[in-house]
Amino acid sequence: MNIGDLFRRAKRERPDTKEAPSHWIKCKKCQAIMYYKEVAAKRYVCPKCGLHMRISASDRIEALADEGSFTEFDEQLKAVDPLSFSDKKSYAQRLEEGYKKTGRRSAAIAGECAIEGVAAQLVVFDFDFMGGSLGSVEGEKITRAVNRAVEKRQGLIIISASGGARMQESTFSLMQMAKTSAALKKLAAAKLPFISVLTDPTFGGVSASFAFLGDVIIAEPGAMVGFAGARVIKQTIGADLPEGFQSAEFLLDRGLIDMIVDRERLKTTLADLLRFTIRPERSERSVPNDDRD
Repeated sequence: MNIGDLFRRAKRERPDTKEAPSHWIKCKKCQAIMYYKEVAAKRYVCPKCGLHMRISASDRIEALADEGSFTEFDEQLKAVDPLSFSDKKSYAQRLEEGYKKTGRRSAAIAGECAIEGVAAQLVVFDFDFMGGSLGSVEGEKITRAVNRAVEKRQGLIIISASGGARMQESTFSLMQMAKTSAALKKLAAAKLPFISVLTDPTFGGVSASFAFLGDVIIAEPGAMVGFAGARVIKQTIGADLPEGFQSAEFLLDRGLIDMIVDRERLKTTLADLLRFTIRPERSERSVPNDDRD
């Protein structure tokens, strides 16, 4: 056996680290190494420096909805490939990969739940499905969620985590920006609240449409929010950009968002906002009559 055969044998016998479960998590900000249960108990907020790590859409629903209260709608909706689009892979193949990775057919999970006893419509974007991109199905789910909110007189909450509009659907995807914005106008006409929660990352067509149309816009600490990437913007305008100009803290300082809320306090904050902003419809009989005899 030569030395080359020895290395090849060692490589074959070495366990695949990608398949082996990791019991330790390293914080990307402070570099602290922590036991995963410690981080999970904090809903994936670093107990050392407070970094809000990315979490799954399912974890977000679990953190916000009262136990057993979430009912998903429109789960059967799935994207089609109207343009027969293909780059390095076909769009159909990418959709299938997204399904195998997440067990879902789209990047948006839409449903109804109770948040500290207050009923609401909740839409959560899953970044693991094609980068949480906005396509025809995602726009349709948001529109239907708005319709349910109006019908049941409930607030709407959208948790955004997206790279933007889905290029594989071209104009069909871009139309969702207008479609969701028009639907939200219907919600506003019914005097019902839309609370937009921006998480890391929220970019592109999502940030350029419904994500910034909230009656109240909340961001998680350290969330990166913008339209294009910093390098693209710098190349376009030919100027240096302020430090951290796409961070939630920068946006709050300039008045572009309303508040930054820690993940541990988000559920209570949302419940308080819903209680404060939703009022029962007033019937004609409830209006005082000033024309007294």
